[in-house]
Amino acid sequence: MANKNNFINGITELLILSILNKHDSYVYEIVKSITEFSGGLLSISQNTIYTATYKLENEGKITEYSKLVGKKRTRIYYHIESSGIDYLREIFVNYKNTTDGVRNILAALSEEGKGESNE
Repeated sequence: MANKNNFINGITELLILSILNKHDSYVYEIVKSITEFSGGLLSISQNTIYTATYKLENEGKITEYSKLVGKKRTRIYYHIESSGIDYLREIFVNYKNTTDGVRNILAALSEEGKGESNE
């Protein structure tokens, strides 16, 4: 189970940083963007996003700032820093290599299965 969580956490960081690389955002907006952009296939809880943003902020990859919305409400926005952009590039390459590798393996096994006879 730990490996699955690491995989999900890595994807969560990749998605958060990708969104922040386009524009500063707050947690609820990040959650909505992930659900919307994935066509409803991915749903990541606010708690998971908060945990990931806390980690990324502690590592100096993102920073937070408050913004007044309305008359009395403040919202915490996150901003990607240059170290976060570097990290995003790194984890994007890792993600792409992983997904391409899995796709290649499954395709090879699928082709291999077609050539076998059912004796």
